[in-house]
Amino acid sequence: MEKKLSTREKILLTATRLFYLKGYHAIGLNQIIKESGTPKGSLYHHFPNGKEQLAIEAIQASSNKVGEAINRFMSKSDSPLEGIQAHIRMIASVFENEESFNSETFSVVPFGLLATEAALENENMRKACEEAFLYWESIYMRKLMSSGYEQEQAERIATAVNAMIEGGVTLALTQKSSEPLLRVEAMIPLLLQK
Repeated sequence: MEKKLSTREKILLTATRLFYLKGYHAIGLNQIIKESGTPKGSLYHHFPNGKEQLAIEAIQASSNKVGEAINRFMSKSDSPLEGIQAHIRMIASVFENEESFNSETFSVVPFGLLATEAALENENMRKACEEAFLYWESIYMRKLMSSGYEQEQAERIATAVNAMIEGGVTLALTQKSSEPLLRVEAMIPLLLQK
């Protein structure tokens, strides 16, 4: 039995999906209200600082969801290589066929559009995006260091992995194909050479 979403959760999930699909500036509060099926007063009750608060909370929720997935793959795997590759394959599976390629699929994955907009125009959103990327990198870094990598090398690899995945997602979106992410996965062994 599926858990019934609260009004706050409905608004946040709708806003997250719309921001990631269309960007922060392309989405208005009226569209979020309409698509979430919630009253206007509810939006301002739960998000008194409006659209910026919604975007920051969307970034934080996505950061946590992605972080949980990365942690799951890192903890299940004996080596960072296995964990990173398994995580990339999971992301790539979203792009395997066009039938599954729809706006409902992407409630979290395309982080780059919002991050790009935020970096250029909104310092609070930029910081939230930066914290998300640093959080994900810290998970990779811990796994790398526990596997014998020096801290400096682990930091560089974690940043490179994060950048490669984000770039791979952008290419997969534009090509409607998992191939870019599978190519990223294939390059991870080279990146992890000591």
